Amino acid sequence: MNGAGLRFHHLGLAVRRPRDAVRFLGGLGYDIPEPVFDPAQNVNLILCRGRGTMPDVEIIYPADAKSPADAWIKLHPDGLVYHMCYVTDDLAATLAWMEQSGVRAVCMAPPTPAVLFGGCPVAFYNIVGMGLCEIIEDPEHRVG
Repeated sequence: MNGAGLRFHHLGLAVRRPRDAVRFLGGLGYDIPEPVFDPAQNVNLILCRGRGTMPDVEIIYPADAKSPADAWIKLHPDGLVYHMCYVTDDLAATLAWMEQSGVRAVCMAPPTPAVLFGGCPVAFYNIVGMGLCEIIEDPEHRVG
């Protein structure tokens, strides 16, 4: 385990419509489940599971124009990997480690229960010099 207590979980891909991303990832052998609607974020989500060394990819597409994903899609209409996601057992300890290490983490969205991850809270941070990072807090190791 690293000092931050983080385990890699997935890459987040924002798209206007999921059809092409699903076709590409499916062709690579990803398992593609049915979409899940997250009312807290007003987005549809498909967590595509990679096999072997392939990382999981979360396809995010807006439910309507009031979705937070819509801003990314307007800037990058063909899609954009816009966040990395990690899991921690203890968000407060992870954030304390970042601060002690000189890593600046600016909260973009505070912890909110996520439908896709069984109600585990997820938060988004801009890690200065790196980009947007989603952190799932899962002390019971429910999120695989």
